Amino acid sequence: MKRFVTVIGLVCILMISCGTASAPAPHTNEEEPPPLPLTPRNLSITRAHAFNDLFIDSSQVEQFIVTQGLDDTTAWRLRSFYNARNFEFAWMDSKGPTEQAAAFRSLYNYNNDTAGSKALDIRLDMLMGEDDLRVSEKDPAMIQVELQLTRRLIQYFNKRPAGVTEIEHMIPVLKYPVMQLADSMLQLPDKNYPAAVKMKPWLKIYRNYVESGGWQPVAISKNAWQKGQSSPEIIPVKKRLLLTGELTDNDTTPLFNDALEIAINRFRNSNGYTENGVLNDTVVRALNVSAAQRLQQVLVNMERIKWMPVSPAGKWILANIPAFELHVLDGEAKVFDMDIVVGKEGHSTTMFSGRLNQIVFNPYWNIPRSIVRKEILPAMQRNRNYLSARNMQVTGHVGGIPVIRQLPGRRNALGRVKFLFPNSYHIYFHDTPNKRLFNRDSRAYSHGCIRLKEPAKLAKFLLEDSPQWTHEKIDSAMNGGKQRYVTLQHPVPVIITYYTTWLDTADQLHFAADVYGHDEKIKAKLFR
Repeated sequence: MKRFVTVIGLVCILMISCGTASAPAPHTNEEEPPPLPLTPRNLSITRAHAFNDLFIDSSQVEQFIVTQGLDDTTAWRLRSFYNARNFEFAWMDSKGPTEQAAAFRSLYNYNNDTAGSKALDIRLDMLMGEDDLRVSEKDPAMIQVELQLTRRLIQYFNKRPAGVTEIEHMIPVLKYPVMQLADSMLQLPDKNYPAAVKMKPWLKIYRNYVESGGWQPVAISKNAWQKGQSSPEIIPVKKRLLLTGELTDNDTTPLFNDALEIAINRFRNSNGYTENGVLNDTVVRALNVSAAQRLQQVLVNMERIKWMPVSPAGKWILANIPAFELHVLDGEAKVFDMDIVVGKEGHSTTMFSGRLNQIVFNPYWNIPRSIVRKEILPAMQRNRNYLSARNMQVTGHVGGIPVIRQLPGRRNALGRVKFLFPNSYHIYFHDTPNKRLFNRDSRAYSHGCIRLKEPAKLAKFLLEDSPQWTHEKIDSAMNGGKQRYVTLQHPVPVIITYYTTWLDTADQLHFAADVYGHDEKIKAKLFR
């Protein structure tokens, strides 16, 4: 099973400034203190190669400063921030809030930062929930969201050690040639790059793979090869695995031998597949992802690491969506990992953070209105016994749509227990009666909430500080047939994240498929 390395510290710089440098603004009154350093406006940033595709008018920034009554320090930082971007939007593009906006919101929520406006959070929730949003850079409401988020970023880092340059480069400003960005990342001092220092050796390795021409595609003509079989098709597979280090012996024979089986399992493990020693189409597709694509993947995920909070003391939980894994930790120590099922396409589990504060044994499933409308009502029309056959009941009507819940029991879609960490997306962890999905390598099947393979194990971990909740009592509560809420004495931080590349505790690199297409969106904005 894959192990996720805990990310320490917050990366303060990812992108290198394109010729911009902090310089003191002129001041003529010697009796007044000099103003804060102001980054000159970077006129080299244009729409043709900007990271985001919207630009704000500088007069809008000045108007915001006046109407919000910003203090001099915040006003200067706001001006400097947008000067460094040539007034390119930071948090919005033409399709709505960016991944960076969601990541920053997750970060300040995790840290219980209350400096910002609750109305801003509500507005962000609404915008992030819209599927076909189109944003105009002339829309006053969108301009307000943009500037309020930047104000909040400045306030957030006013409480934490970060320089002006670090703040201004938390969000990329330009598209870069891939190799140029890789070289820039490798040249950054480690002290400026604490959260991803361990990724830099792997960045260098994949940068060198690309520079040397990468690797040749491989192919197989049958469904699968395994140990003991022989074919000329095995030879290029061995060469491919020798190049990236999974195979340690320079063996050019056509025999699928013990060494190749070990190498195939190493590759399967690092790409999220069951270690069954089989070379099949799935493995071949992963082998044929080019070195250039892998280099881009590493860079995209290093960008994401910037928004990872400092690892907390005590218990905490991290769910990595593309890996289909839950990581339960105590400080820096891994307690256990667990397979999960995440949202399927169209019900993509959202990236956010929260605090797990309640366990519900034998829960009712209050079926979301969208599922009632899209799935249950059509099924009821086809079969009038649909509800009773599934232990469901109507408890009322809202807007002509029935309110339906499923009673506790062995067939309940939430299983025997759910775990609540209040959030605006109504996502939680829960058990499931459908255990067969955990036998699959790719596990994106839910409506958005996260299903757990071993929910009793998590319940026992969370309640181990409550002596009255013995393992026997937990097992009894899960099988008692009656809904019961338990409030945790100490809520546990939960981080839902999206890493398609990460390091395990042995500093080995892992890859996962881009199940929701988030990588592709960032690549289109980051590279040219």
